[in-house]
Amino acid sequence: MKNFLLNRIRLSYYFWILFVVFIVTFIFLPTYKFESSVLTLFSVNSFLYGFYISPILGGQKSRIDELHKVVRSEANALFGIQLKLKKLPTKLRTELQSMVTAYAVAKTKGKNSRFAEKEYEALIGYCLNYKGDYQSEIDKVLDMLVSNQQNRTGFMMQMSSKVYSNEWMVMVILFSITLGIIMLMDVGTLPVLLIVKALLCTGLSMLMVVLIKLNTLTHKKAKEIWSPLNKLVKTHFYQID
Repeated sequence: MKNFLLNRIRLSYYFWILFVVFIVTFIFLPTYKFESSVLTLFSVNSFLYGFYISPILGGQKSRIDELHKVVRSEANALFGIQLKLKKLPTKLRTELQSMVTAYAVAKTKGKNSRFAEKEYEALIGYCLNYKGDYQSEIDKVLDMLVSNQQNRTGFMMQMSSKVYSNEWMVMVILFSITLGIIMLMDVGTLPVLLIVKALLCTGLSMLMVVLIKLNTLTHKKAKEIWSPLNKLVKTHFYQID
């Protein structure tokens, strides 16, 4: 259910779903006229919420941009390795190409990094243990695999740069207080003000939804990270998207 909500429901759908939910809720939810002390507390809390979530959102967007660069760089490296394998005899070339392809496929799974790690280790191990003709060509392939390790390290560093539980705890507390006070705030009976109130609550909620999708790489922009590798595998390493 969680994967369905994150992967299948678009942000534009979330907006209208949340907006309708808040409109219906406000019809039945009792409201109160808060004193100035409560409104001051609300202002401070709203400021803290915006002050805290802004750099985290920016950090997750930068993380996705860096992942785009790293994955494309690794796709170029794998493409170069496949070109280098063209000089090998058919049997040896086919075996190594299948191992490179297996690694690329595993890498596109994103979260299945352990399996991709095993595939890469198997590829390096094969080149290290190879003894026979075309040794110089295999050594060149090994050098390229070692050079690509920089891309792999960068990828793992960016993948681990997520929003952690302590940060989520602070954001959820600030978000809940801000949203709760707005929902209970009496803005009168004018329908326009009710709509504005619903839009404000929807906007606050959308910030959290966007952050969740960015953090879990289910955002539309994040899904495009894997395009270079997917194109490589789909075209049998003839094209990079």
